[in-house]
Amino acid sequence: MAIPQTVTLLTPEEYLAEEALAEFKHEYMDGVVVAMSGGSRYHSCVIMDLGSMVNGQLRGSDCQPFESNLRVRTDANHFVYPDVTVVCGETQFSDDGYDNLLNPTVIFEVLSPSTEAHDRGAKWFRYRQMPSLQQYVLVSQDRPQIEVFTRNGDVWTYIDVQGLDASLQLDAIGVTLALGDVYARVKFDEDRAVGLIGEPGD
Repeated sequence: MAIPQTVTLLTPEEYLAEEALAEFKHEYMDGVVVAMSGGSRYHSCVIMDLGSMVNGQLRGSDCQPFESNLRVRTDANHFVYPDVTVVCGETQFSDDGYDNLLNPTVIFEVLSPSTEAHDRGAKWFRYRQMPSLQQYVLVSQDRPQIEVFTRNGDVWTYIDVQGLDASLQLDAIGVTLALGDVYARVKFDEDRAVGLIGEPGD
């Protein structure tokens, strides 16, 4: 018989105070604190190349990209660390004394087996309640595929782009993503990602 686990709920204030001193990052949802696990080498590689592409194309514009150390507050009870976040115009932060971004324009999440259900479910539900968010981008790590949700008034539209020869335009920030560049250091075969380009034996 399974023994019930006791979960200690924290207030947002308690979470933020503890997170400021924590060695590793944690996300927060309705009182529950969740430690962020380390990503695979594929996950890290895709994030690095994706972030570099976005940063390079936004240089000189009024849009600013941030990497995963910047925390986003979707509402009073939900704090997360997206893989890449872009803000166009003036950045807005909460007045609680911590760097909690309030107005992302585009959020990128690189999917992993442990987080994909949450990224597509509860987290996506919270993201789309944010008035500033214009596009939500889900990037696969094990196949060349990028999915984009775009706000159109009160409706979100969806596109699914696949293949290393494909590309897509993120109109909210004026960025074009060529999938061949996003996955430049990942090689694929019939079993999808099997290693990084340039590994010994290639």
